Amino acid sequence: MDSADDLRRIADALERAVPPAPAKVDWRNAPAYVWSGSSALALESIDAPTLEQLRGIERQKDMLLANLRRLAWGHAAHDVLLWGARGMGKSALLRAGVVQVQNEAPMAMALVQVTANALETLPELFRSLREVRRQFVIFVDDLGFAEDDTVGPRQLRSWLEGGVEARPANARLVVTSNRRAILARQANEQQGGDDDSALNRRDAVDDKLALADRFGMTLGFHPCGKDTFVEIVTAYAEPLGLEFRPEDALEFAMQRGQRSGRSAWHFVVELAGKAGKAI
Repeated sequence: MDSADDLRRIADALERAVPPAPAKVDWRNAPAYVWSGSSALALESIDAPTLEQLRGIERQKDMLLANLRRLAWGHAAHDVLLWGARGMGKSALLRAGVVQVQNEAPMAMALVQVTANALETLPELFRSLREVRRQFVIFVDDLGFAEDDTVGPRQLRSWLEGGVEARPANARLVVTSNRRAILARQANEQQGGDDDSALNRRDAVDDKLALADRFGMTLGFHPCGKDTFVEIVTAYAEPLGLEFRPEDALEFAMQRGQRSGRSAWHFVVELAGKAGKAI
């Protein structure tokens, strides 16, 4: 009896020490997933504004939506870099675009967001998606590499341009970054000097921009003017039945230090809270 009890205790300890294998992911049915590096969490819905609510980025909206539609139908489509000003709708546009395409072609395409600590496991994700009869947008939000990081940029180039671990044909990468170059840039790269050192600095800058050039589509987002900011606030406020004075919206933006889609939404949240409404 003692031996049997000892064996059971050992078996219980082993089960606690070795967690069960993650459940197999069904890549065919959910509209979106979050990839953590070892498993994926299926999401029932995508939280996004409507495309109509996103103002001041009409060109970016049209180009990204057209590319997403091509991907959903299995036609040639680009990997995309969305870069530029904070809060101007880079990730919101992607989510809204995916929702729009899913409304047009249900289940044809899914969004897979990769967590910040899971970049190195992208090849494993690629292997999981390669044999699935569905199209995928692999979303990496707010990507940036440190100045001394030489591994990450090389991996990204390989994923984009046909390396051994390149993303599969049924998936495209969409990356957002505050910088077009993605990598941090030193101020002295732009300074003058002797010909050799200046050439080396230009080479360094060119090499960083070459990483962005690996994306077939690069869309820039820039701070908005006063009129556009008020237009963005209106697009968020009207469907909620909220009224506001433009000067109040602009003062709110000035206090926040930026006129952007994000600060416009924060202003609308403030309006709703003061009106006793839930959002």
